[in-house]
Amino acid sequence: MELQKIYTEETKNLISFAESRIGGRPENQDSYGWANTLFGYLVTVCDGMGGGPGGKTASTIAVDNIIAGVKEASKDEEISNIIIKAIRRANMAIIEAGKENPDLQGMGSTATVLLINENAAYVAHVGDSRIYQIRGRKKIFRTFDHSMVFEMVEQGVITEEQARLSAQSNVITRALGIMPDVKVDIQELAYEKGDRFVLCTDGIHGSMPEEQFIKICSSRKGKLGAVTDDISTYVDSLGRSIGGGHDNLTLALVEMTGNSRQKDTSAKKHNIVLLAIIIFLVLAIISFLIYFLH
Repeated sequence: MELQKIYTEETKNLISFAESRIGGRPENQDSYGWANTLFGYLVTVCDGMGGGPGGKTASTIAVDNIIAGVKEASKDEEISNIIIKAIRRANMAIIEAGKENPDLQGMGSTATVLLINENAAYVAHVGDSRIYQIRGRKKIFRTFDHSMVFEMVEQGVITEEQARLSAQSNVITRALGIMPDVKVDIQELAYEKGDRFVLCTDGIHGSMPEEQFIKICSSRKGKLGAVTDDISTYVDSLGRSIGGGHDNLTLALVEMTGNSRQKDTSAKKHNIVLLAIIIFLVLAIISFLIYFLH
């Protein structure tokens, strides 16, 4: 799927582009979608899995049901609950589709969901597709993969780079379409003008060390659409350079054009700590001078 602009004039506080490529596989099992909703701008990226038509079917069902679930939600409901319910709706829709068609049994999908309004950004995920928040050239947030190797990272057994290079890196511990009850990780984040949110499948983030990935995602050399296309082209070329056969690759890149009403609590904590240090140093200097002068 070619580069697409995924926002309209009605979309507030952001611009956004997405691209999905088949990579070196016979079929692209990734899907993405977006919508302007009552609750804010919504974008989702999903990576399907399963033999035959299952993978693409699962990711398509996931995207369609997540968007529909948010659009049809009550305006009085809490946004985090709306997103969780939409993802769980997608989970059950995949399971039901598998029951109806034996060829689709066992299919599943990851899910990443980003909903942004003037107040905050809400990020949710299941599986090993990721969401990053980048400020300047630094990663300030990233989802944590639901995978076997990342459980080992959490335990301190291996590093994240070792996890990326592991032959078991594609073994996930959580996905849509597997069990009726799926746990969804969700966070509410503040954002600033210029921040970028990146939603991507493992075909993107697994292709290079994270430090390099952050660097290319934070490039300001061209317009956002060009940056999105450049990332896809670069990842595709990496795969072809090692013989092809590389994974499907999909990403959505969202750049904020304003600040959220919600402020970054981590920045507040940092400022409080800094102020405490300054006060301590001033008091120490005053005490020293009093002692020395006497």
